[in-house]
Amino acid sequence: MYAMQYEIDLPDGYDIRHRVATRGHRTDAFPGLGLKAYLVRANQYAPFYLWADTAGMSRFLWGGGGFDGIVQDFGRPPVQHWTGARCLAGPARASAPEFATKRVEQLSGSIDRELAELARLSHNPAVHTTALAIDPRRWELVRFTLWTTTPAEDTDVQYRVLHLSRPNIDRLS
Repeated sequence: MYAMQYEIDLPDGYDIRHRVATRGHRTDAFPGLGLKAYLVRANQYAPFYLWADTAGMSRFLWGGGGFDGIVQDFGRPPVQHWTGARCLAGPARASAPEFATKRVEQLSGSIDRELAELARLSHNPAVHTTALAIDPRRWELVRFTLWTTTPAEDTDVQYRVLHLSRPNIDRLS
């Protein structure tokens, strides 16, 4: 599993909801994609991806598979990426998520402690999916969680989910 995210500050008046409503379905069957959460907060579009394989991610980013639309409309934003440690299904996996949270922090202790916290979080009745990934260059952790109700955890960043593509979500767990 591989995680990635880019953030785009939208021009005033840009209708990102319309863009997602008309284009979001394009990743609903994208090869190699575990899930793509189409996320917004304030005036920012910040989709988060969990890839089941890196070949699909490569095809998306530079193989003409989807990212070219972002580049044409907004330029080439930096893409943050992390190596996946674990992805867990929550009790609400069958429901559509409405919110997402992302917590980014330095790895300060054992990864086992972080994985145990992820497992605990995955039992929350409002959790759709939760994942932990690591950037070993900076030893940075990212915990990403999809929620069906208002998030129960205090995190760095909270988003609204406009659409969720999940063609290979079962390959992530």
